[in-house]
Amino acid sequence: MDNIHGNLLRGHLEGMVLSVLERGEGHGYDILKRLQDLGRGALALKEGSLYPALYRMEEAGLIRARWESDTAKRRGPRRRIYALTEKGRKELSRSRETWRAFAGIIGRIMEEPT
Repeated sequence: MDNIHGNLLRGHLEGMVLSVLERGEGHGYDILKRLQDLGRGALALKEGSLYPALYRMEEAGLIRARWESDTAKRRGPRRRIYALTEKGRKELSRSRETWRAFAGIIGRIMEEPT
């Protein structure tokens, strides 16, 4: 299967990020890595797409961010840690319902005739 990127990801990125954060909080690169791992290498997602989405989602109240408090155990600058909010959980539920309906419709259309 070809990598999934660009237009195929558009409209689904926020729901995927919410789903990853439902499994636990994380910083931007961690979220990116988890998306790639869950996509089994088929997602061609770039940081340049993820970070603007995180900022939009934070502004919309779907996620909250805090600065990492302890950097003594690793090298590098502090990272922003993102977590799902209650509003984000509700949006994730709505996003899943929309996805199931969409996938069902496309599946019926794309099936070979019997």
